[in-house]
Amino acid sequence: MARKPRNLSPEERELWDRVAERTTPMHPAKPAMPEALAPDETKPRPRPKPPLDRFRVGQAATAMPPPNDLRPAIENEVAKAPVAMDKKRFGKMKKGKLTPEARIDLHGMTMAQAHPVLIRFIMESVADGRRLVLVITGKGKSREATGPIPERLGVLRHQVPHWLNLPPLAPHVLQITESHLKHGGRGAYYVYLRRSR
Repeated sequence: MARKPRNLSPEERELWDRVAERTTPMHPAKPAMPEALAPDETKPRPRPKPPLDRFRVGQAATAMPPPNDLRPAIENEVAKAPVAMDKKRFGKMKKGKLTPEARIDLHGMTMAQAHPVLIRFIMESVADGRRLVLVITGKGKSREATGPIPERLGVLRHQVPHWLNLPPLAPHVLQITESHLKHGGRGAYYVYLRRSR
């Protein structure tokens, strides 16, 4: 509840007036503000914004929002990589005419499990003198989006090419490409290894 203002008695008013006479104001009186000037006609006036279309509850949105995936698809990145191996042999590999000398299946593994398994497999293949190996990642399971952050479909399919282009595997990998349908298609990669010296 607000308190009622207390009125000063005549003695208190007289005392206050005497104190006020002896003090100097901290902020002297400011000069009066000049009257508002007429608007300057030379300045361009802001353009009025176009009116928004009326929206009714239940009305369908006309435009779809852009997709959340900002990176290009991994297939595009792998396909755009320059051919570092013999072009004739690369063509045969892409058509599935070369048989992989070894294969590894990373299906069902987490990234933490798959990464060391892939490193060991590639290093053993290099030690054994293999040239063409197949890395099966799977295409990834489609699942319902439950959160605000988009989840990438096929985490291993996207991660394996990056791992193959990083140490300790990068010095041993000559070419990575998506496998032919008979070897798994989009769910597997051909990895062509450099010749061991």
